[in-house]
Amino acid sequence: MNMACHSSSASSLRITNSMAIKGALSFSPTPSPLFPFHKASSFVSLRFSTKPPTKSFQVKSVAAPTESISVFDDMVAGTERKYYMLGGKGGVGKTSCAASLAVKFANNGHPTLVVSTDPAHSLSDSFAQDLTGGALVQVDGPDYPLFALEINPEKAREDFRDVAKQNGGSTGVKDFMDGMGLGMIVDQLGELKLGELLDTPPPGLDEAIAISKVIQFLESQEYNMFTRIVFDTAPTGHTLRLLSLPDFLDASIGKILKLRQKIASATSAIKSVFGQENPRQDATDKLEKLRERMIKVRELFRDTDSTEFVIVTIPTVMAVNESSRLSASLKKESVPVKRLIVNQLLPPSASDCKFCAMKRKDQTRALDMIQSDPELSSLSMIQAPLVDVEIRGVPALKFLGDIIWK
Repeated sequence: MNMACHSSSASSLRITNSMAIKGALSFSPTPSPLFPFHKASSFVSLRFSTKPPTKSFQVKSVAAPTESISVFDDMVAGTERKYYMLGGKGGVGKTSCAASLAVKFANNGHPTLVVSTDPAHSLSDSFAQDLTGGALVQVDGPDYPLFALEINPEKAREDFRDVAKQNGGSTGVKDFMDGMGLGMIVDQLGELKLGELLDTPPPGLDEAIAISKVIQFLESQEYNMFTRIVFDTAPTGHTLRLLSLPDFLDASIGKILKLRQKIASATSAIKSVFGQENPRQDATDKLEKLRERMIKVRELFRDTDSTEFVIVTIPTVMAVNESSRLSASLKKESVPVKRLIVNQLLPPSASDCKFCAMKRKDQTRALDMIQSDPELSSLSMIQAPLVDVEIRGVPALKFLGDIIWK
């Protein structure tokens, strides 16, 4: 973006990857009808320093919101666990928004976990820290514990292929699925050559692994400490499959159980004649347990007290249209949606270059579409500014979070 069209009075923001913070955040805004940013480019000034100095970056232009809309108060209130899922079209800034929210929660006293369910992870880049490996990693910097987890679908695929070769597939696959909390499915397929059937990971494995993690969040002692869990979700299509998977598994398990009952009743009499009756009630019990867990996950996704899906978009016609469809799909799945983040908004300026003037015109049209859209107009809109550098590292995420999550 050509920043020459901004006022020469713009001051600078210097941030380094350290939490040794000095200075203050200040701005003096003036309202604007569509963009709640100030007119004369009175930019934010904030200075961070480190001991010793490390690599820094500079934000020359960032718009400060005029209204102090308290969207964060109800999000941070209470010590009971809450889940926040941020999703939307690819490339709209979901990871930055999710990471900044996680930092904000941690700095407000909540032990927080941020989880990426996107196969193309960006959390490591956002936090400027290696978070790969599919295990909990503590993030350096925030006041309270903040951990990150990048679900590693490729590693899961490799594990899947490896275990599928053990003992013709049956034992290895069962052990692998047991580790995901889904081992009881294999019990129902014990007569089949699983090594041949499951050598190639099935479609939807990414979503199944994400669901297994949600089950662990609900049941495992390892995650008891976290009072806020933030999901950086995959682009829209993957996320909708993830949200619909519990319903699909619930229905599928129900059909398996009915089929099993019919087969069991037909074979029981024959087996009893030869003294070989050996009903496998244990496998049925396991399937019932899995079904109950899927119901728990489904109820969690739909619980208005503990779960919220936040749609992230940018002010373009294509992104707004996709966000509208996402909102409609979430309502169909009964997933609670209250807020819409419109990211990358240009700040108003007293003098515009031709590019910025055209870009602002397009953004104004997109904002008008949101206001008139039946799916989006009822959501609380949070407007997030465009800055002229990447937001990376905890100090930068704290800065962004203080702007977005007021």
